[in-house]
Amino acid sequence: MRTWLLRGCLGLLLLAQNAAAGTLLVVGDSISAAFGLETRDGWVSLLASRLQREAPDWRVVNASVSGDTSAGGLSRLPALLEAHAPQLVLIELGGNDGLRGQPPLQLQQNLAAMIAQSRAAGAEVLLLGMKLPPNYGPRYTRAFEQVYVELAERKQVPLVPFFLKGVGGVDGMVQGDGIHPTAAAQPILLENLWPTLQPLL
Repeated sequence: MRTWLLRGCLGLLLLAQNAAAGTLLVVGDSISAAFGLETRDGWVSLLASRLQREAPDWRVVNASVSGDTSAGGLSRLPALLEAHAPQLVLIELGGNDGLRGQPPLQLQQNLAAMIAQSRAAGAEVLLLGMKLPPNYGPRYTRAFEQVYVELAERKQVPLVPFFLKGVGGVDGMVQGDGIHPTAAAQPILLENLWPTLQPLL
């Protein structure tokens, strides 16, 4: 009888722990998919390791796809929300939209829809902002950057204004293609994110 009760209590405890655990879903492109690197060296894996130490009830699901655009992320999001039921969604998208010269308004609409879908599924959202190289022209680069700022203000979403701060255009921080961060840059990306992320955990 005692054994049965102990097993029952242990089962309830495990269920309670699982219910309390949070899922953090990262929906991004090659920056978050650790393009050109070992997956374990990417910033998302570094985040998972930090959470194991500092917030062990949280698990990280990396649903990032190299080459993805905001439209691609939007199309994938409903299935991801259903499969993982996250409490927090990190959106790191838009860089490929900009590099392809797509309209900033389209990026804004896609990101706004992702925010709305995430919230409807009961998740908070953290938006990671991007900037473009100056060779795209001041008018387009300014409009692109403002997408994140205006969206964060209008939707009241926490924002990391420039996720690649201290990395983009810095010697030793970018791979030979001039776009993707090196392994040495991954801890910097995590530190760019952490002060905004930590209060949400």
